[in-house]
Amino acid sequence: MRVTKRPYWQTRKVKMTKPEPLTQATATSPHDQRRFKLVHPQQWQNPEPDGDYHLVVIGAGAAGLITAAGAAGVGARVALIERANLGGDCLNVGCVPSKGVIRASRAMAAVAEASEFGISVGRIDFDFSTAMERMRKIRADISQVDSAERYSQELGVDIFIGEASFAGGKKVSVGDSVLTFRKAVIASGARAAAPPIPGLDQTGYRTNETIFDLDQLPETLFVIGAGPIGCELAQSFARFGSKVHVADMSKRVLPREDADAAELIQQSMASDGVEMHLGVSIDGVEESDGRKKITITSGGESRTIAANELLISAGRRPNIDSLNLEAVGVKSGRRGVEVNDRLQTTNKHIYAVGDVAVPYQFTHMADATARIVIQNALFKGRKKWTDLIVPWCTYTEPELAHVGLSKQGAAEQGLEFDEYKISFDDIDRSRLEGDESGFVSVLTTSGGDKILGATIVNGNAGEMLNEITVAMVNGLGLGSLANVIHPYPTQAEAIRRAADAFNRTRLTPFAARVLKFLLKFV
Repeated sequence: MRVTKRPYWQTRKVKMTKPEPLTQATATSPHDQRRFKLVHPQQWQNPEPDGDYHLVVIGAGAAGLITAAGAAGVGARVALIERANLGGDCLNVGCVPSKGVIRASRAMAAVAEASEFGISVGRIDFDFSTAMERMRKIRADISQVDSAERYSQELGVDIFIGEASFAGGKKVSVGDSVLTFRKAVIASGARAAAPPIPGLDQTGYRTNETIFDLDQLPETLFVIGAGPIGCELAQSFARFGSKVHVADMSKRVLPREDADAAELIQQSMASDGVEMHLGVSIDGVEESDGRKKITITSGGESRTIAANELLISAGRRPNIDSLNLEAVGVKSGRRGVEVNDRLQTTNKHIYAVGDVAVPYQFTHMADATARIVIQNALFKGRKKWTDLIVPWCTYTEPELAHVGLSKQGAAEQGLEFDEYKISFDDIDRSRLEGDESGFVSVLTTSGGDKILGATIVNGNAGEMLNEITVAMVNGLGLGSLANVIHPYPTQAEAIRRAADAFNRTRLTPFAARVLKFLLKFV
């Protein structure tokens, strides 16, 4: 079986510089042109400010859009300011494009593994540009929901495109306009941060803002950062046929996850051809002959690896530089705007939501905090974001999904816990699917069934986790999940088995003797 791919630097040598994010003026794809017309129309005319707004929202990513739509839906006068593209990272350079790329890579892997199911596959012809255009079409289709026209015409939100800056008091300037507000919400999000590696700025690199602009498959891709984004894209590009290297100072991938779960992801990535360089220092980057040369050191030994493309996925930086927060007394730090548990900043009239304010930088967390801030800012609500139970998922294959405390987190808090762990190699559906490597792990209070957290490693882990999250949100113990009937055969049966394992611990020796005695009368 042979993968046919288009060599990345086959015809010409190119002087590499740091790619800039696409705009409507530079986009060549018709789907990208259509998207930009919706989320950043070139001919957009900002409206005249409509007096005193109930709410001015800065940033039109997921958090800002939901805040603006929700507030307008209850009758508030709302202004929404965005300097780049409505939809923010999630639509334009995050969740949506990445999952489109991941889906294509999974199709590629399925074809490569078809022989296991008796399917004979010869040469695989793969066109990377076609896969990327599919992603761009879907992204453009989805962008209608986040469009300036929809928010303006259908939802009644005043849309201002431009750079926002607080002007003291209860005022925000954008372009030539000054908006006054009763309450304001900072939803400006975050962006990829580049580590201080010598030569990096001169050599140039890609982040999530530019990696999805590629039309040709890089022969070699070097990824700095073994977190969720780095792992997802490294595995995807390896499946497409790139030679992929991943480097990180951590000694394992996904360091915020439990070691046994992360180990399975690392093994899967390695089986797809990803070469790992973990526990290393990255000493420098330089450009030579149209390639980037990255020097890494481990155990006192240095090595230089050449790559066509370099992807930085090593942390995030809050978008607060131009907001002039000092003018309104809003404190901020390296991680973003300071908020209390009700998402209120140090200025009682200004709130902050999403990536710029809370440590869980997920689209669904942006959604959840936006719903809280509508209540708290407009209706004197007392909702606390710290009460939220936050799930997340890394979309490698297998997926790694988690909610609540990990074993590592529970130990750091000094909590005693019990673990109920069921391997998928004993679940009928997983054996039939060939998806046996993962597990369900549920942590409970020691001797009790209150669920502290759970981790699932499985091809459908993100979907399966919802059952446990619902139980945690509603205060249901693990034992109660034994009463849930799952269709047979499904992989979620592993969750019921974890509940059964807990219930068996309740059968003490005394209870067993009582039951044995009662059976004499049956």
